[in-house]
Amino acid sequence: MSELGEAIGTAAEGGLIGRAIAAEAGKPGNGPLALVDGHFAEAACLNCGTALIGPHCHRCGQQAHLHRTLGAFLHDLLHGALHFDGKTWRTLPELALRPGKLTRRYIDGERARFVSPMALFLFSVFLMFAVFQAIGLTPPTDISTRDGIRAQIEDARTDLTDERDALRRQVESAPAGSPTRAALQSELAAVEERIVAVEQTGEVMEGAGGIASVSHRKTGLSWLDKGLDKWRNNPGLMLYKLQANSYKFSWLLIPLSVPFVWLLFLWRRGFRAYDHAIFVTYSLAFMSLLFVALSLLNALGVTGGIVLLAGSLIPPVHIYKHLRGTYALTRFSALWRLCVLVIFISVVVMLFLQILLLLGAF
Repeated sequence: MSELGEAIGTAAEGGLIGRAIAAEAGKPGNGPLALVDGHFAEAACLNCGTALIGPHCHRCGQQAHLHRTLGAFLHDLLHGALHFDGKTWRTLPELALRPGKLTRRYIDGERARFVSPMALFLFSVFLMFAVFQAIGLTPPTDISTRDGIRAQIEDARTDLTDERDALRRQVESAPAGSPTRAALQSELAAVEERIVAVEQTGEVMEGAGGIASVSHRKTGLSWLDKGLDKWRNNPGLMLYKLQANSYKFSWLLIPLSVPFVWLLFLWRRGFRAYDHAIFVTYSLAFMSLLFVALSLLNALGVTGGIVLLAGSLIPPVHIYKHLRGTYALTRFSALWRLCVLVIFISVVVMLFLQILLLLGAF
């Protein structure tokens, strides 16, 4: 079932990316024509055959005079993968400084100037996890299980015992009162202290056996026991799968969040679920880009306190401005909704993590 979950996540991810980019990229031409400076010199649309009367087909919307050059292909590659075009540089400043204005303009129909919320969200999530991988901000994969820790303790005890016995023999063979004998005795005392510490650690582990036995009890549900066994036997692998699923299923944050935003405006009939979806998607995109920026600053050596302060202050300020601008709220209305929304965000995060845990386990 884990493989099925990953397949669904990958399919949904690919579908969303394809849908987001499809609106920006036209369809290919359908026949070789003469080229002028690397572009087709067609008189009719190469997609649907309609006579051209402008830079775009008025029937299907495909761009006229399509290119056929390597330079233009590289431009399309950057545009399709990263959306590096004029829309990006118009959208990002608005998203950072005037998020409410951006969202309201997009909702009201001014969309050709800006990157769509879903395209920006997918790009920001992809960038976030790529940066996390590059700077090593990933969950550990070498987590030891309880049995593994117990085995390590036993190995350490055996090694220290052998070392102690060897030192005792050397002490006995060294001349009495010699500096060598004194040094060996000091080293022997240190080894014995380490043995005591290791034995005490083993006793603590045995004392926790009651807890371990509880965690190993079966629930009676085979599917649940199977998932718990996976987490217990290989936590490192499960953490890796949790991270991978958090990327593939990040889009679930949108449908999980929209109902909670809708509750904030339950009695305001002028706002639709669509408005809340645009608000949520742009907000999630900004938070992802913010995490990328803070992670890079931390990797470059910026003081952790500064990064933590920025990560604590910027999100609530941004959400406050986003709420005010999108829904034309007063300061008080935006402030109390911000306080409630912070609680809702924690609930959404918990729900999302629960879904990821289930997907990773099964």
